[in-house]
Amino acid sequence: MKNSKLTKFWVAPIKGYQYISKMLPANCRYYPTCSEYAAWQFEFNAPHKALAASTLRILRCNQLFDGGIDYPVVTFDPPKINFICKINHFCGKMKVIYWFVPKDANRSLYYIVKDFDAINESSDA
Repeated sequence: MKNSKLTKFWVAPIKGYQYISKMLPANCRYYPTCSEYAAWQFEFNAPHKALAASTLRILRCNQLFDGGIDYPVVTFDPPKINFICKINHFCGKMKVIYWFVPKDANRSLYYIVKDFDAINESSDA
């Protein structure tokens, strides 16, 4: 995540739409839904890349395309283990919300997969 204020600026209308759309019948042809896809894109990509990817995804969400599973793809430079240990002051248990799954062999592009079990555990506590 680059800039949390800028991210919140772009994600806030998406969260508002998601709140309202819970009252409507589900009609997205993809998993994750187009709004969740856009939120993940804005959280992990630059705004211009996220806007382009989200717009293309919304344009594909119609009867002319099959739909299915379509995870967001982002560029990500994973931190070194030593850096993670210094930030957390320990190398113990960490809460994982997103998994980054390599898309290609040289590990420059990653799929984002959300760990819903971690979110459910935190809301139960």
